[in-house]
Order: sequence, then structure tokens, then C-alpha cells
Amino acid sequence: MFESYERPNGHDEFVEWIAELPIKDRAKVYQVITDTEEQGLLVAQRMAWVKKITTEKNLYELRSKTSNNIQRMLYFHVQGNQYVITHGFTKKTQKTPFKEIKHALDLRKEWRSTHEN
Repeated sequence: MFESYERPNGHDEFVEWIAELPIKDRAKVYQVITDTEEQGLLVAQRMAWVKKITTEKNLYELRSKTSNNIQRMLYFHVQGNQYVITHGFTKKTQKTPFKEIKHALDLRKEWRSTHEN
């Protein structure tokens, strides 16, 4: 199951980001999450809904596209069936921007410091 990360300061960057998306894009993002949860990661990989961020261990992206709008949500695996979405962004380049990867890593580290102690 996917969940978003509410930071200690009360911000949930995924929820804040998705609220700003056009309705069609928001619906597509939620559909990708739901389909991935229902059909599993192997099907999601074959369908290109999820992809491993190759430069990092335990960092992945959920992928959504509505016409020319390409949405990405970065997430990591916690344990078992638990995954945490750090944040989302609208992709404008071929590669996932390093600043987005770095931000996800920072949020993952913050999550671990508040949840694994």
C-alpha cells in the first residue's frame, strides 16, 4: 500500500502537489497508484507504471501521463507491502532531474529518522 509522507512541519508535499494538478491529471495519478496496488509491482513494471531510479538503492518512481503532461511520484519501500511516496513533480526533461532525486533522498532520510527510532 502506498502512503504519502507528512513531514514533522505538517506539510505533505505529495498531497499539496496533487491538489494543484488539473483534474484529469490528478485522476490519472490516482489511477496509476490504485492499479499498482491492485495488480502488483510486477505488472506495474511491465506496464511502465513504476521504474527503479537506477542511481539509488530503494528509490522508485510512479509514472503517469495525460496527453503532454508527464507526472512522476518518487517513493521508497519500507517493509512488506508498505511504500511511502515522498513527493511528486511534473516532468519536463527526458531524465528524472537530480534535484528531485536528491529531494526524495532527503525526505526518505527524514522519514527514517522519525519512524525508525
